[in-house]
Amino acid sequence: MSYKLSAPSRRHTNSYKWDSAPSDDVIPLWVADMDFETYPAITEALQRRVAHGIFGYTRVPDAYYEAVCRWFASRHQWHFTPSDIIYTSGVVPAISAVIKALTLPGDQVIVQGPVYNCFYSSIRNNGCETVSNALIYNKEKLRYEIDFDDLDKKLSHERARILLLCNPHNPGGRVWTRSELTRVAELCCKHGVRVVSDEIHCELTLHDNKYTPFGSLPDELSHGSITCCSPSKAFNIAGLQIANIVCRDAQVRERIDRAININEVCDVNPFGVEALMAAYTDGGEEWLNGLRQYITANYEWLRQYMSEALPHLPVMRMEGTYLAWVDCSAIDETSEEIEERLMREHKVWVNAGSMYGREGEHFIRINMACPRERLVEGLKRIVEGLK
Repeated sequence: MSYKLSAPSRRHTNSYKWDSAPSDDVIPLWVADMDFETYPAITEALQRRVAHGIFGYTRVPDAYYEAVCRWFASRHQWHFTPSDIIYTSGVVPAISAVIKALTLPGDQVIVQGPVYNCFYSSIRNNGCETVSNALIYNKEKLRYEIDFDDLDKKLSHERARILLLCNPHNPGGRVWTRSELTRVAELCCKHGVRVVSDEIHCELTLHDNKYTPFGSLPDELSHGSITCCSPSKAFNIAGLQIANIVCRDAQVRERIDRAININEVCDVNPFGVEALMAAYTDGGEEWLNGLRQYITANYEWLRQYMSEALPHLPVMRMEGTYLAWVDCSAIDETSEEIEERLMREHKVWVNAGSMYGREGEHFIRINMACPRERLVEGLKRIVEGLK
């Protein structure tokens, strides 16, 4: 069965992405949600749930845990058990709770900048110190690479407790290979630093790039790791607020569960539970594969168009996510100034790279998860503003 992606108007629906714009003539290519309707089986499951008419506190059923385990085992060859899962309301609350569970104020949490902006706030809010193992920008290959020598050094610090990994990487678009993840795991084991992996973009690989769950590495390297995942990005259901923490170490899992309760993010939305089960059990793979093909085609069009219209602003070679990362270092403006000017003068909204750490200062991020004609118009406006 094939599915046609549908993209109805989102204006005046209290959409954070669309209705935060200062005027209706702005094209939003910023925050990371898609303009496509979700997988139809999810909508049908939610309609059945709505028809019941009562929306009290939800008990998460066994079928939920079984769906998560089956999905990752069959699609990604990652095997874990229902008892390894802790559900919560989102990946960011999950990360925050894990940091609370495994650190003390003043401990160091290592990130690989530029990286998802909420990493920084989650670390700061728990009283920890952010340390960046900055990614190497390979300008010839137009991709990021891990600086393993620097990582080894940063992990050796006496206060280093967690490496907060982004796999696949947002905003850089890397889908880390098994060999890269293995090297990361070996260094973390060497120094006794625990890996916490944000894998929310795991389904959104482009071309034939293969996502490797960190938890699927050999047991001696991954047993103590924690993975935070959710169907929210892949199926465009972030507003339903559902995510999972996968941890096979029972003692660590108990500490995380306690932190989840301390942070009061232990109750979840009944619609999120229904949506996850529909996505993972009712044929969501075929819809998802079609979505990935569409986003891949959007990326290839964007890369070609930008290379012809703005050859001095290279686009990172994306392996995953739907977020293009554009090098604007040839422009004598900060990324915040570029974002503000494009919004004010050209009515297109992108993300300033500086929000992802100092390493992102000379970049902008563009959301490609929209109909091609919308992306075309948005890129025309960007080119007009940056040429």
